[in-house]
Amino acid sequence: MDIDIRKHIISNFKGANNDEIKASIEASLDKKDEITLPGLGVFFEVLWENSDENSREYILNTLKNSLK
Repeated sequence: MDIDIRKHIISNFKGANNDEIKASIEASLDKKDEITLPGLGVFFEVLWENSDENSREYILNTLKNSLK
């Protein structure tokens, strides 16, 4: 069985509101379960692809400063 994780994650969250998305992200982080990493990666991919250069720079700086 071949599953497209990107399509599955995006389909699951179409129509979701901010609170639902936030709750899912926080639950994934709280679990510290590696099984949730692909879903978080899809969220990051969507965020990155829909960000302008200033937002990308902010994301990069936040990541860089958080990895100290």
